[in-house]
Amino acid sequence: MNTPNKLTLIRVALIPVFLIVLYIGFPGSNYAAMAIFIAAGLTDIADGYLARKNGQVTDFGKFTDPLADKVLVVAAMLWFVEQGTMPAWAALIVIVREFMVTALRLAAIGNGRVIAAGVSGKLKTVVTIVCLTVMFLELQVWMVYACIGAISVTTLVSGIEYFIRNKDVLKMK
Repeated sequence: MNTPNKLTLIRVALIPVFLIVLYIGFPGSNYAAMAIFIAAGLTDIADGYLARKNGQVTDFGKFTDPLADKVLVVAAMLWFVEQGTMPAWAALIVIVREFMVTALRLAAIGNGRVIAAGVSGKLKTVVTIVCLTVMFLELQVWMVYACIGAISVTTLVSGIEYFIRNKDVLKMK
C-alpha cells in the first residue's frame, strides 16, 4: 500500500482514539482530543501532498480520503452536539451534504467516473477542521457562532457546486 493510503488509514485509526479521549474526560482531555484531531487533519494535508508529489493519486485515494475526512468531522460535530456547543441543525447540514456528495460519487463510479474533491470541497474541509479546532478551545461564544456559520455556509456552497459541476452524472443511465 502506498504512503498516501497509509496516511488515510492512520487518520481513520485516530478517530476512535479521539473519541475515547473525549469520553474518558480526564483533566485536559479536550486539549488532548484537539491535538489528536489536528494530527488527523494534518495526515489529510500530507496525504494529498504526497499523492500528488509522487504521482500516487489513485481512484481508491480519491474515494477513501474524503470519506475519512467525513468520519473525522462528523465524529467531532456529534461530540459538540452532545455537549450542547453546536446545534443539531448545523451538524445535519454537514451530514446531509456528505451523504448527497457520496451518493453523487457512487453514481459517477457506476458510470466509470471518479469525482475528486473540488476546490470548494477542499476549502470546506479546511474551514471545518480549523473551526472545529477553534471550538475545542472554548473561546468566546461569538467565535463558536462564527465557526458554526462558516462551516454551514462553506458546506452548502461546496455541496451546490459539486452538483452543478457534475450534473451530467445525474443524467447518465
